[in-house]
Amino acid sequence: MSTLKNKVQLIGNVGNEPEITNLESGKKVAKFSIATNEFYKDSKGEKQQDTQWHNVVAWGKIAEIVEKYVGKGKEVALEGKLTSRSYETKEGEKRYVTEVVIDEILLLGIKDDDNASE
Repeated sequence: MSTLKNKVQLIGNVGNEPEITNLESGKKVAKFSIATNEFYKDSKGEKQQDTQWHNVVAWGKIAEIVEKYVGKGKEVALEGKLTSRSYETKEGEKRYVTEVVIDEILLLGIKDDDNASE
């Protein structure tokens, strides 16, 4: 059970093109967001959708996979851990960010082939 202390598994759709950064150390980092959807019926029995957005960070080889294969709208399954950090804006305001740092990614959905119609 000790491995379950900080573990996150999400399946969702990528909300933006991943932002890839090559660090001076040679390491690569990818940042993007995914949307997860939950459906439920409200008090009137009508189907409702609740969308949650999650900030995602990938390092190293996982970032390389993200750079090569992950784009806006793609469905992905992720596994990682929650991290929190804070930073200060140019105006001096303190901001807090919670991110999912992933160590596994699985590409889901139909394979996208740009040449399928040719």
